Amino acid sequence: MTIGILGGGQLGYMLALAGYPLGLHFRFLDPSPQAPVGRIAHRVTAEYSDLDALEKFAHGLELVTYEFENVPVEAARFLTKHVSVYPSPEALEAAQDRLSEKKLFPRLGIAPASFAEVSSTNDLEAAVKKIGLPAVLKTRRMGYDGKGQWVLRTPEDVQRVKAEFSQAALLLEDFVAFQRELSILAVRSRSGETAFYPLVENHHRNGILRLAVAPAPKLSAALQKAGERAAERVLQELNYVGVLAIEFFECDGELVANEMAPRVHNSGHWSIEGAATSQFENHLRAVLGLPLGSAATTGHSAMLNLIGEVPESAEVLAIPDTHLHLYGKSPRPGRKVGHVTLRAASFEELSTRLAQLPAFFQRAEFCLPSSSVATTNRL
Repeated sequence: MTIGILGGGQLGYMLALAGYPLGLHFRFLDPSPQAPVGRIAHRVTAEYSDLDALEKFAHGLELVTYEFENVPVEAARFLTKHVSVYPSPEALEAAQDRLSEKKLFPRLGIAPASFAEVSSTNDLEAAVKKIGLPAVLKTRRMGYDGKGQWVLRTPEDVQRVKAEFSQAALLLEDFVAFQRELSILAVRSRSGETAFYPLVENHHRNGILRLAVAPAPKLSAALQKAGERAAERVLQELNYVGVLAIEFFECDGELVANEMAPRVHNSGHWSIEGAATSQFENHLRAVLGLPLGSAATTGHSAMLNLIGEVPESAEVLAIPDTHLHLYGKSPRPGRKVGHVTLRAASFEELSTRLAQLPAFFQRAEFCLPSSSVATTNRL
């Protein structure tokens, strides 16, 4: 049985690694001839808009999924003429546009940050009057890892952005004064079965995820239930199949929805070693219509992204219950080239192990946060 995957980055790489023990084979389509999956699976190098390539790619596949949410919806719809595609093109489309997300959330009883649509300089002025400052201006499409976002704190920032304004579709959001950033991974199978991973606490720098801790420290049953309830509503509304990630802000004990991603997610990499069933295996189970695996944690985990370069393997692996994942990418500033997962029986033990990480991880590029889990009173 061969699964087709659109996109050939590290998420696809980890999907394939999770699928091989299940007896699955994989075929990838990615525009880049350097896509990491070429090391472990057959890769078709073609643009997503190449209909002939898409038709050939689909031949003989059991189904198609994706590891990259910015695949053109037109490509996904074209493929449905030849093979089943999960999540559906409609779900993909809903998650590609931040404005669509922001309108979907309140319709389902999920609170987002206040927002306003921006398509002209006049719209920006009106949006600032409505939302106030500080605020965050975002592209409606394509932005990730902090790209396509501008924090506006003063009227001078607004004027500067206006001077550089293009007619791209934008969105202005209220700058949320949150206590922490959280995310949930939810999975729904073709049969409608669902599973939810615990809320994870995330730390970013320059818009890039640096550290994820699972479960989130001091996670109440009520907050976990709120995250599951929000995810369940989105899954049902979109008739979603596969893993879905939703990012939240925690504000005074309540969840404010930020964004969602229709795919396996960076904040869930810890699940490879830290959960009974990884997000990658559960995504494959879901799209194949197989029973889902347990999303229960096996202790406490911390996942650190490797940004731009990699440490000495021996230094990292000398720490007990530490797991190193390298993606086979050429290092360059700001690029995710791997991750490290630490696992422990308790949060206190996990904090101690994080404090033992080599000096490599204390540099600004890798940023153990100043409120690091090396101190157990606050993360």
